[in-house]
Amino acid sequence: MLMLENIEPKEVWKYFEEICKIPRCSKNEERIANYIMEVARNYGYEVSRDRVGNVVARKGEAKITFQCHMDMVCEKNKDVVHDFLKDGIKPYIDGDYVRARGTTLGADNGIGIAISLALMEKNLPIEFLFTVDEESGLTGAFALEKGFIKGKYLINLDSEDFGVIYIGCAGGGNSTISMKVRYLNKRGEGVRIVVKGLKGGHSGIEIDKGRANSIKLLARILYELDGRIGKIEGGDKHNAIPREAFAEIITEKSIEEIKKKAEEMKNIFTGEYPQEKSIEIVVEKCEMSRVLDKRASRKILNLLLALPHGIISMSQDVKGLVETSTNLATVRMEEELKIVISSRSSIDSALDGVMQSIRCIAQLAGAKVEEGSKYPGWKPNLESKLLKMASEAFYELYGKEPEKKAIHAGLETGIIGKITGINEIISIGPQIEHPHSPDEFVQISSVEKFWKYVLHLIEKIHKIG
Repeated sequence: MLMLENIEPKEVWKYFEEICKIPRCSKNEERIANYIMEVARNYGYEVSRDRVGNVVARKGEAKITFQCHMDMVCEKNKDVVHDFLKDGIKPYIDGDYVRARGTTLGADNGIGIAISLALMEKNLPIEFLFTVDEESGLTGAFALEKGFIKGKYLINLDSEDFGVIYIGCAGGGNSTISMKVRYLNKRGEGVRIVVKGLKGGHSGIEIDKGRANSIKLLARILYELDGRIGKIEGGDKHNAIPREAFAEIITEKSIEEIKKKAEEMKNIFTGEYPQEKSIEIVVEKCEMSRVLDKRASRKILNLLLALPHGIISMSQDVKGLVETSTNLATVRMEEELKIVISSRSSIDSALDGVMQSIRCIAQLAGAKVEEGSKYPGWKPNLESKLLKMASEAFYELYGKEPEKKAIHAGLETGIIGKITGINEIISIGPQIEHPHSPDEFVQISSVEKFWKYVLHLIEKIHKIG
């Protein structure tokens, strides 16, 4: 007996329950791909698979391509015994929500897959693209080859906000700055300075929230103290605003003078960043065995203070959207200094421009720069024909305009659009909360409304073209 058989739309939930039985962590999509291909062939779809495992199913002269990813984030509570390589997800109904027992539910993007499979039963001329490895690297989207999909309109089903049409996203790229350092052997008592207690957050979605960068704050303190650096470290991940940073220095100032300066700087930072209610600056003695000279120390601080962090520009098209930003993400110093900066923009040329600025600043400091592969942005197009049809379809069903939003983070749509040349793109979905965590749930009533919306939108596109 199916757990979800009595909720509407039944044709969607029956597939979602089957999908939940199939383990499908990132890079483990073989079984879900086989299931999708079996369903598609049963309904007369032409099925293809590319070299990395992306699946396309097509019937007739399809104008519309629905796209979703096959993998899910696999997280569980510590007290839960669950083998994601072998065990299926156990969904259950909790009022208006479907949840999982102690694990991620995988509604991201399992509901998108279920809706796609339910649409196959309608015998419509539609194309479906199912990508691999979205959650851990966008590998499937990056590996897509031009011509693999043929639709004119790309509708991504990976959004998590019902009533919102996403119309843009940021592209991005990382810059790794490295500089050789030469230490002086100097044993003795030094001072360890720690900046902590900051909020941090996602370097794209939360870059506009007025949060402080611990590396920047630490560099400002060190600049005031004018000491010799023995160690400096801060930040953790390229896509997270740094919350903590520390340095070990030798300075001619007394520990009391340093503590006084630290308290003075804390008051300054609290005034500059009113959101940061828990800033801590800890000063304590430490033993040191090597340091840089003053000139090298000052060069490092000049570099850290000159590098950009935060909002570079706001969108002229979408109110409140960050267009371009950078995140001074990590700093480490062993035998060489290494700094990682993550840059984002919804305009590819603007991304190139900010990464060029970073490169020039680093070169002025005598450092080397390596730039990782970039992923393209998706610039909002408020004149899009698909957006107009999608907005009208929503209004006709629910009597109100959907919200139009863009996100300052990377999505598959930006990459797919760049590779295929498709420029009529939207991203939509039902209401999903707390994805990527065991608290994840999908709202049942929103799935029913979303299903009706998708059917109406298909009808409208086929009528208008």
